[in-house]
Amino acid sequence: MPRFVRVLGPSVLLLVALLSTLVALNVGGGAAAQLLADPGPVVRWGLPLSKMLVNISAAGAIGALMLAVFAFTPKAREFALALDFAAASAAVFAVTSAFTGFFTFLQVTNVPISLDDRFSATVGQFFGQIALGQAWLATTLLAALITVLCFAVRNQTALVFVFGVSLLSLLPMAEQGHSAGASGHNAAITALGLHLVFAAIWLGGLLTIIVLRNHLGKDRLGEVLGRYSSLALVSFVVVAASGYVSAELRVGTWENLFTPYGLLVLAKVAALIVLGGLGILHRRFFIRRLNSSSEHERRWFWWLVVSELGFMGLASGVAAALARTATPVAQVVASAVPTSTPAQILTGEPLPPELTFARYFTEWEVDLAWLLFCAFSIFFYLAGVRRLRGRGDKWPIHRSVFWVTGLVVLFYLTSGGVTVYQEYLFSSHMLMHMMLTMLVPVLLVPGAPVTLAARAIRKRKDGSRGGREWILLAVHSKFAGTVANPLVAAGLFAGSLWVFYYTPIFSWATTEHIGHQWMMVHFLITGYLFVQSLIGIDPVPYRLPHAFRLLLLIGTMVFHAFFGVALMMGTRLLLADWYGAMGRTWGLSAIEDQQVGGGIAWGVGELPTIALAIAVAIQWSRSDAKETKRLDRNADRTHEAELTEYNARLSRMAARDQ
Repeated sequence: MPRFVRVLGPSVLLLVALLSTLVALNVGGGAAAQLLADPGPVVRWGLPLSKMLVNISAAGAIGALMLAVFAFTPKAREFALALDFAAASAAVFAVTSAFTGFFTFLQVTNVPISLDDRFSATVGQFFGQIALGQAWLATTLLAALITVLCFAVRNQTALVFVFGVSLLSLLPMAEQGHSAGASGHNAAITALGLHLVFAAIWLGGLLTIIVLRNHLGKDRLGEVLGRYSSLALVSFVVVAASGYVSAELRVGTWENLFTPYGLLVLAKVAALIVLGGLGILHRRFFIRRLNSSSEHERRWFWWLVVSELGFMGLASGVAAALARTATPVAQVVASAVPTSTPAQILTGEPLPPELTFARYFTEWEVDLAWLLFCAFSIFFYLAGVRRLRGRGDKWPIHRSVFWVTGLVVLFYLTSGGVTVYQEYLFSSHMLMHMMLTMLVPVLLVPGAPVTLAARAIRKRKDGSRGGREWILLAVHSKFAGTVANPLVAAGLFAGSLWVFYYTPIFSWATTEHIGHQWMMVHFLITGYLFVQSLIGIDPVPYRLPHAFRLLLLIGTMVFHAFFGVALMMGTRLLLADWYGAMGRTWGLSAIEDQQVGGGIAWGVGELPTIALAIAVAIQWSRSDAKETKRLDRNADRTHEAELTEYNARLSRMAARDQ
């Protein structure tokens, strides 16, 4: 049966994906002939079919790399075979991406294929100067790079970076999923990016396990399936949440669910519900009983796996057709509408109402990526605490309180009123910056997440690397030792202010959604490293004495204050073509608002600085108290041998002098 499944599983996946794409294109009209500039049936049908193959082959590469990094043992044959399967999938990914890009060129330009110089020049212009063409060119090149790296790299640590490149290869496709400048552009990119990544992990992981089934023994298969099941559960939650956000942006109302686009969305939802039910069956029943089950039960298990691949093929085919189906909610670019305001042209969204203190808490723009990050971080942290207490170990309650509070604050900063207004007001942007880099780390660092992970996550004994192994490897790496050095952390914390705001990085982080996400991650990490060097509990290679920690804190905050004063006294607008062009009719002028932001940079950091200074002082006092107790216990144990020896030494010196 397993050998039959190796052929049947991928075949069912491809066949169902092909049929569902064709049916969905007929239902949604995605391949219907265009009234003007029709590219022909080959392009109309070939484009969604090639896009479907892109999604499946990308999933194969990403899923195989994921299992090689997180589930397989490097010294076993399964590891090398997984990389071979990843390389083969990446090669198909590169070829199908090239075809998809070429079909997209024909669809957009409607230029007939020829061998003359004019056609070649048009192709070069599309892939070199047009954003859509550049996206498919980047996808093709990244897929080719992954193919080469899967053959060249066999070190498990280096494969983490190859896995990162494979995830990065989905970014150009995510940015194509919604018109830039249209309403909901940022939310659509985030939702589609998450959807692509976790759907690929989910589908590709299962496909890899089926392909490598004969090289996994009975005991080993249950272990690998258990690890995959945990990743699949997380993927299911993310895919469901991101799919809901994407559908809400494109469907809009309940009535639109009965349009062709809405019916395809319902079909995809039905497939997702079935996949969730099959996942529950695997996790609750079959995986736990796999080693002790009978041949009949194992046969049922493999038939369910094949069925799961079939429904994944259905979802993949419908998704490819949805990309070619007209949405009920039109994606209107603000710059194309004559009545659009300057704020709509710049951000794609209307100018929010005048800022008041209450609107910091009533205006919301939920960022799905940060919502999921905060939710999963709280869940896994509390699950680790529960596991410790379940085996009789203690974990201070105040650490959990700090961690949960810090993540709740982080969620507010990334989705609440502060982030709503930071696009329009420099002062709100600076408030978010200061709280991300100073307040949130002060709350998160006392939670000691690395210490909890080292104690709560089970240690792998088969040579593979799980969460515990990767976390400890990262913490004890040379790079982590360098950036965690107190002087380096302080330099990154204070110096990046000047580099960020007085270079083009600020413009990129403000005008581009990817840049904005990078900005928040950067602020959070630099703040966390600095606070960790001062009051951290988690292990680091080197810590300064407490007195020098206080000096470092004071010196860094003085440097920080100079930056705030420079903004307060400055008369040049940092981003005039953005903050100065919003067309606000309320609030301060752009330059006055920037000066207020400088005051925030100077003043808001005072409370976290005081809290850090108090925390360092308390740790210093406790350290002295612990040292005193240690010396007292040593004196009691040795009957004050050190004091007796010291007195005897003084007596010998006095006798020698006499």
